[in-house]
Amino acid sequence: MKPSLAKGTRDFTAQEVSRRKYIISILQNNFELFGFQPLETPSFENLSTLTGKYGEEGDRLIFKILNSSINEAKVEKKTQMLHDFQKALEKPFSAESLTDKALRYDLTVPFARFVAMNHGKLTFPFKRSQIQPVWRADRPQKGRYREFYQCDADVVGSESLLQEVELVQLYLKSFADLKVPVTIHMNNRKILSGLAEYAGITDKLIDFTVALDKLDKIGKDGVVKELLEREISQESIDKLDFLFSQSDDALENLLQLKEKFAGNEIGLKGVEELEFVLTQSLNLGVDIQNLVFNITLARGLDYYTGAIFEVKADEVAMGSIGGGGRYDNLTEVFGVKNIPGIGISFGLDRIYLVMEELNLFPEEASAKIEYLFANFGGEGITEALKLIMKLRTKGISAELYPENAKINKQFTYAEKKGIKNLVFLGEEEIKNNTVTFKDLEAGEQKTVSLEEFLGE
Repeated sequence: MKPSLAKGTRDFTAQEVSRRKYIISILQNNFELFGFQPLETPSFENLSTLTGKYGEEGDRLIFKILNSSINEAKVEKKTQMLHDFQKALEKPFSAESLTDKALRYDLTVPFARFVAMNHGKLTFPFKRSQIQPVWRADRPQKGRYREFYQCDADVVGSESLLQEVELVQLYLKSFADLKVPVTIHMNNRKILSGLAEYAGITDKLIDFTVALDKLDKIGKDGVVKELLEREISQESIDKLDFLFSQSDDALENLLQLKEKFAGNEIGLKGVEELEFVLTQSLNLGVDIQNLVFNITLARGLDYYTGAIFEVKADEVAMGSIGGGGRYDNLTEVFGVKNIPGIGISFGLDRIYLVMEELNLFPEEASAKIEYLFANFGGEGITEALKLIMKLRTKGISAELYPENAKINKQFTYAEKKGIKNLVFLGEEEIKNNTVTFKDLEAGEQKTVSLEEFLGE
């Protein structure tokens, strides 16, 4: 059988792993600087934990796990297995009989489940960071995979809008450290609810936001078509036409909304909250060019209740490389009320693609061996291994070529692996307590004392 990868998954080479670790290390450092504590949750959850939290489309993308009892017969003989199967066919069909577990779709819902289970032990506000893979049965394309990592930072137990301001700071500092120029698009779920009330489609809020969230992909005409298909009247769509012609001035757009939301309590509340976050961010020195009030930003997840964020790279045609929002009632579905929360996510895989396209990875982000010791056989092998151990103790990467091969072959090996230096430890070097090494990048070769070599 010809080997192949499962659709939507990838292998990672040494260089790719090192570059991913570089991104993760910067994110982890910033998470710690902002006071977020690390957390890890299982790769799969009870199906009931995940369903109903991501909206209609999200639920369809959950990877369900076939129950182990379907595959593991309780009896050994095939005849008994067939008998059990026949009996099962006589019972009414139930989806739960096939699957009651699923791979996690994101990190937020499992986090909410964790908080609900442990709220009596946590100190609020509770700030957690989490970097783990998630799975979605999506159609693979550039920057979109079925298995990918999310890097999340969430705060629960506080309604303060200063949390939104801090997460804006976390986004901007992290991407500045990665040298990725970005724009943060912002909206508020209350504004979307206010728009639905303004257009007289409150009962169609989810249909409205799901369609609106596709604006970047299908354009205005596509959104209008989908709204009509979702039985939203042309009259309501006409009232919302101003959404597609916003100015570049965020505060001006908010002022326009205030006028339209006269007497619309939830809409005005959303405008007030977003205005606070924008104003405070600008007061802290954030460049207005980095923040955009995107009134059509919906992020089609049912659990958002307030602020919503989406981060886009400025110089690369790519979907969002980060996103999040406030979810004040997420733990209620797990029987625990009054634990408000807000969180953001960094899309590791898309950030990688952006940095690769813009050539932003520094040299130290690549996995490279510092020294390769040439193998001449005999006494030199033992002496080389002793020296390699000393280098590794000092945190310097080194290895011995495993075979006593022609020196040209060893040179070729070093060049192909991108090893910086080739070390020669022959009879003369051992006799004189010296080391000869060649810098393969500069093409320079020199002999130094063993003490000087270890000192360098």
